[in-house]
Amino acid sequence: MDNQLRSNFLYPPGGILIWIIVFLELTVFFALLIVMKNSAHTQMDVFRHSVADLNIIAGTTNTVILLLSGYFMAKTITVIDHEDNKKHKSYLLATIICGLIFIAIKMVEYSEKLSSGITISYNAFFTFYWLITMFHLLHVVFGIAILTYFYFQKALKDRYQYQENLEAGAVFWHMCDLIWVVVFAVIYLYWR
Repeated sequence: MDNQLRSNFLYPPGGILIWIIVFLELTVFFALLIVMKNSAHTQMDVFRHSVADLNIIAGTTNTVILLLSGYFMAKTITVIDHEDNKKHKSYLLATIICGLIFIAIKMVEYSEKLSSGITISYNAFFTFYWLITMFHLLHVVFGIAILTYFYFQKALKDRYQYQENLEAGAVFWHMCDLIWVVVFAVIYLYWR
């Protein structure tokens, strides 16, 4: 695929399909956050009290970890543009490791909630907390699966196809970063 075609609006990095998926996913997440915010108006005391039960250190650490993973993902795409396969694999591995650290921290946080008896039915705030953060976690798991596939994939005959597919994975991963930053701001910080 030549560079002129790749820079066309109908052929954005990763292809048009991934951008349609990103748009739909962002719409779902933002709709959930808006519904959560609207629900809080009738139960403001519950929301303000419940946010105190969140582990702000875990949430902040996970935010930093995902932003760092986004940096490594961007570096992956930058070095593959320069055909540096060894560096691209190293940065891709760093991205995957950051994603796994995010999951580990989230599992500790979930374990804390469950051991305290805070489940999805605990109150309205925690219903949204569990739904939104678990939905995001599923995206991170899926993103790690995609990136792991690329990490272990042998070089393709069609280098441009590999790069376009990897860019689609990068777009998906950056969507996970973006969503987490907004989720963190709304769930962990907004009602404090």
